[in-house]
Amino acid sequence: MVFTVFTPSLMFASLAKTVTLEEIISWWFMPVNVAMTFLIGGILGWIVVKLLRPKPHLEGLVIATCASGNLGNLLLIIVPAICHEQGSPFGNRDVCSSVGLSYASFSMALGGFFIWSYSYQLIKQSSVRYKALAQAAEPEEVPKEVNKDFDANAQTQLLRGTTDDQEDVSVLVASTKSSSDPECQIIVTQASHLQTGKESFWKRSLEFLHQLLEELLAPPTLAAIVGFIFGAVVWLRNLIIGDSAPLRVIQDSIEILGDGTIPCITLILGGNLIQGLRSSTLKPLIIIAVVCVRYVALPFIGVWVVKAAAALGFLPSDPLYHYVLMVQFTLPPAMNIGTMTQLFDVAQEECSVLFLWTYLVAALALTGWSMVYMWILS
Repeated sequence: MVFTVFTPSLMFASLAKTVTLEEIISWWFMPVNVAMTFLIGGILGWIVVKLLRPKPHLEGLVIATCASGNLGNLLLIIVPAICHEQGSPFGNRDVCSSVGLSYASFSMALGGFFIWSYSYQLIKQSSVRYKALAQAAEPEEVPKEVNKDFDANAQTQLLRGTTDDQEDVSVLVASTKSSSDPECQIIVTQASHLQTGKESFWKRSLEFLHQLLEELLAPPTLAAIVGFIFGAVVWLRNLIIGDSAPLRVIQDSIEILGDGTIPCITLILGGNLIQGLRSSTLKPLIIIAVVCVRYVALPFIGVWVVKAAAALGFLPSDPLYHYVLMVQFTLPPAMNIGTMTQLFDVAQEECSVLFLWTYLVAALALTGWSMVYMWILS
């Protein structure tokens, strides 16, 4: 219900009500900002992997948790709460909350695109490594055929094998010896490898496009797209928005459904974090490193990225927009990473432990950095 009804309703209602075509154009830097959080976080995660050397199947998880922030669900909770604080530098509470939900909805749509394209591939590669290591660790068992020859003597089939096996071996040796020149064999081998490489490339490309299309057709993303269309096209907007709109009952109904999103998301988030209480083989140093990347290095870099963009005239003057851009560098890992580990059956316990500690620290880190951001913007 949260994924298919509540969240799409909230995103559509907030975007259709507050977004115009001019605002969509002025928000062009947010996709760049989200891409930079993934790029910088991925580089820092790669450095952590090279320094601490976790198990091979955990490398993708470490990089993904460093790069992928919870760009949707948490912003839907944080931004309205900040707007209703006394002394908030973001102006009128109702206007701030409405516009802030639009920023959070846009951020959620962008985050879903990057998470299911970049982070998905990292977890998938970790799954491939994990299965390869597990397969290599298992000893190969040669099936033994039961000897049903009751007249067997000392030289039985268990020792000599059947005549059919001997004939197969002799035919194989003969065919190997009678094969044509070695250069021809090399050419045939190279051609088969090239054909296999092309097939695997196209297969991987189709799988990636299929996953990307699925993400674009997900209910929250579709709701964001439709909300942008209704907000940008004036006559569609006038159909459902405003006291004199003929179909305003649709907007009111969607807003009522959207009001259930934040409480449900909070409950789901708490339920997912309980799984992190179980034991895992993750080193404490890796947890500390991920926490430092997400709550020390990335926020510090984010402040300078946003200040530089504002100085160059890339950002609108709305301080709430600047705040949302800074917070995007400060969020804990995306909960969708846990879904991916369950999908590929790899590093589920380690992912739960990382989530538990990063979200526990997030309670303090988000509060502290939010105070710093509001002090900078006030």
